[in-house]
Amino acid sequence: MKGLAMLKIGEIGWIEKENPKCGPMDAICKPIALAPCTSDVHTVWEGAIGERENMILGHEAVGEIVEVGNLVKDFKVGDKVIVPAITPDWNSIEAQNGFPMHSGGMLAGWKFSNFKDGVFSEYFHVNDADGNLALLPEGVDPAAACMLSDMMPTGFHGAELADIQYGDSVLVIGIGPVGLMAVAGANLKGASHLYAVGSRPNCIEIAKEYGATDIINYKEGSIVEQIMSKTKGKGVDKVIIAGGTVDTFAEAVTVLKPGGIIGNINYLGEGEFVKIPRLEWGVGMGHKTIVGGLMLGGRLRMEKLVSLLETSKIDTSKLVTHTFQGFDKLEEALLLMKDKPRDLIKPVVLI
Repeated sequence: MKGLAMLKIGEIGWIEKENPKCGPMDAICKPIALAPCTSDVHTVWEGAIGERENMILGHEAVGEIVEVGNLVKDFKVGDKVIVPAITPDWNSIEAQNGFPMHSGGMLAGWKFSNFKDGVFSEYFHVNDADGNLALLPEGVDPAAACMLSDMMPTGFHGAELADIQYGDSVLVIGIGPVGLMAVAGANLKGASHLYAVGSRPNCIEIAKEYGATDIINYKEGSIVEQIMSKTKGKGVDKVIIAGGTVDTFAEAVTVLKPGGIIGNINYLGEGEFVKIPRLEWGVGMGHKTIVGGLMLGGRLRMEKLVSLLETSKIDTSKLVTHTFQGFDKLEEALLLMKDKPRDLIKPVVLI
C-alpha cells in the first residue's frame, strides 16, 4: 500500500509498505476523509516526540471497514466509521484506572503516527475495533465527522480538565481548530464570560458563533493586561490552554483566580521546561491547579460527540476551510497545515 510518511525529522514523502494485518479483535479500514493536524507538524518538523523513520503519518480519519477480526462483534465489512485519534487498549490496567489514553504507558493510547503507522495510507489498522470505532450515522457529512477524531474531543477535554461550572468566567488561549472546540465545549458546560485569545478574523468570527463573549487580540497588547482590565482586576475562574508555548503558562497562572484550574490540551512541541511564575502562583500556595491531559478517545466518546452533530447542538463543519479531493492531495494539505495561511482553520482530504 501507499502512504504519506515521516521519513525522518524534517522530511516527509510517499512510501510503499505491506498492507496491515488484522488481529482477531481488530479492523482494517480504507479512508473516506482524512485531516492533517498541527500535531503532525510538531512531530515531523519539530521532532517533538523524537525521531521516527518511515512512519506513516495521520491520526484523523473517517473510514470504511474492509476487514474485521473473528472476535469483533459490532462491526462488519462495509461499515462507515469514525476513527478516534486515540485508540486505547481497553483491557489494560491503565484503562481500568480511568486513564485509557495512557494504556501501556504515558501517551501510549495515542498509537497512530506515534507508535505505529497512521491513517494517511490506502489501508490502516485499528486495534480493539469494538472499543475504538463508532458508526458514521446516515446524513452526517464525513468531513464534519472527521473533526470528531481529534479536534472536538481534544477541545472538549480542555473544558473537562478545567472543570467548568455554570457561570464560570473562562479564558481560552488559542483559537485554532482545537481552541475553537474548547470555546464550544466551555459554552456548552455553562461558561458565562468567555474570553478567546486570537487574531485571525475567520477564527474570531467562529469563536463568537461558538459562544465567545470577548476576543483578546494578543497583537494589541498583553493578554494579562487585557484580561485584568476586562475583569476589573479579578482575573478568571478557569483557563484552557489550546495554543502558545511553554511561556504561555505564566500568563495563564497570572490571570487565574485562587482556587481556579488551568486545563492544558496544547501539544508542546518545543522547550525543555514549563515556566510557572512564583509570586503569581501564590509562592506555591495559591490553590491554582494546572492539569494537562490527552483526550480520551474510544468508541463511547465518538458516539456521544456525533450525537451532538445529529441533534444540531454543534456544527463542526465551520472548522473545515479547505477541502481537497483525492488521496494524492494529502501532501499538499499537510504542507498547508504547516504553513498556516491566515484563511486556514482546518483542511480535509476526501478520498
